Amino acid sequence: MGAPPSAAGVPHVLVVEDEPDMRMLLSDNLEFEGYEVTNVQSAEDALTWLERHTCALVILDLMLPGMSGIELCGRLRAQGMRLPILMLTARAQESDRVFGLDVGADDYITKPFGVAEFLARVRAHLRRTTPRAESSEEIAFGDVKVHIRRRLVTRRDRRIRLSTREFELLRYLVAHRGEVVSREQLLRDVWGYGDQAVTRTVDNYIAKLRSHLEPRPHDPKYIVTVHGSGYQLLV
Repeated sequence: MGAPPSAAGVPHVLVVEDEPDMRMLLSDNLEFEGYEVTNVQSAEDALTWLERHTCALVILDLMLPGMSGIELCGRLRAQGMRLPILMLTARAQESDRVFGLDVGADDYITKPFGVAEFLARVRAHLRRTTPRAESSEEIAFGDVKVHIRRRLVTRRDRRIRLSTREFELLRYLVAHRGEVVSREQLLRDVWGYGDQAVTRTVDNYIAKLRSHLEPRPHDPKYIVTVHGSGYQLLV
């Protein structure tokens, strides 16, 4: 099952994957990035390990022998575990991914996937488990810098002039970076609309932000669409 957590301050990742080649690929790349890694082959092994150890993130395959990844995710949430869960799936159907999110997964990534995207999602979710002061006022991604207190956004050291609503949307995405936020959530928290609001406003403003901040707005790298669920800032 791998070694228990050892190095203080180093995020520990639990990989639950029954395919040996995929398990080795995930573990090797995570260890290369400097994370502590434990890998197990089944949901049952994962439950046994989690009874005695803790981790910062679970990488969970959807299709496992015996108990499925969906069942394991639901059981962990029922036990009150709030650690982030990144689900891996070979299924392309939207309904499978939505079901995984509904039972408590924080994110999913469809096989086959690029290692760079996988590691970016890992970093994004681990930021959520790392305490950070609310006063952290500056983040950078690519050639973009966002200064929250100064309400200043620059790209290649040149100021990007955002409208008030564009900036508030960006600030919300920054505050929830790594999380999948729904259109309804954005309409409620950024626009103040009721739960029953139906509008393309969010999509239009996301497109505007991408035109300002993305290297290729039609193939976004940072402000990505999670189909059927919403949007996610990967930084």
